[in-house]
Amino acid sequence: MDYLGLRFDQLDEDAVVDRLRARTADAPFAYLVTPNVDHVVRLSRLSDNAEEWRAYRRAGWSLCDSRILALLASLRGIRLPVVPGSDLTARLLLDVAAPGDRIALIGGREGDPTVLSRLRPDIVFVQHVPPMGLRDDPAARTAAVRFAIGSGARFILLATGSPQQELIAAEALDHPDARGTALCIGASIDFLAGREKRAPRWMQRLALEWLHRLLSDPARLWRRYLVEGPRILLLAWRFRRPPSSERRVDP
Repeated sequence: MDYLGLRFDQLDEDAVVDRLRARTADAPFAYLVTPNVDHVVRLSRLSDNAEEWRAYRRAGWSLCDSRILALLASLRGIRLPVVPGSDLTARLLLDVAAPGDRIALIGGREGDPTVLSRLRPDIVFVQHVPPMGLRDDPAARTAAVRFAIGSGARFILLATGSPQQELIAAEALDHPDARGTALCIGASIDFLAGREKRAPRWMQRLALEWLHRLLSDPARLWRRYLVEGPRILLLAWRFRRPPSSERRVDP
């Protein structure tokens, strides 16, 4: 289903988990993205052929990670199942990954593999922490791709923030030796490690998770939620539903 220039898969969390569970370490490489309001607003400022647009559009799965986005889409008669990236990451680690699997973490903090090992001591975690400025450092992104490929991991967790993580995933897709499945997970490890807390369920259900995050870290997030974020209302108002397009085939 197309909305605001992006294609969203009509899959709920359980359906996505089933697809991830079927993926093996030697499967042809594919990656998953979870666009939210912040992503859509940022993309709207770029030309349609920008590298970042291409990275989102080439994803094997594109899942809505915003209840506000889903609500706005519903006003146009478009259903976007909400699959929060943080919830999906937790399901991957607890329900999908099998004993003995290798999981590569690109980004996060030094020592995060130790934190994750406490949740799943039967899984091998390896980590690569790229330098700052990854968005404008093609060599560093290529190094991250090479690490992912060399890790032999069944799953690759890209936790470098957006759009860096999506650019890495798209570059890996072009590499002939790439295997496994990558998920662009943003700050999901921070929630699993207890460094940040998710909003209470009632706030999530009322699409107020953004408010919880703003109040938790106003100095860092005020501009994102109070200045940039409201642009989504204008984008939604201008949106006109396109004709039905050819359905994408799952990886």
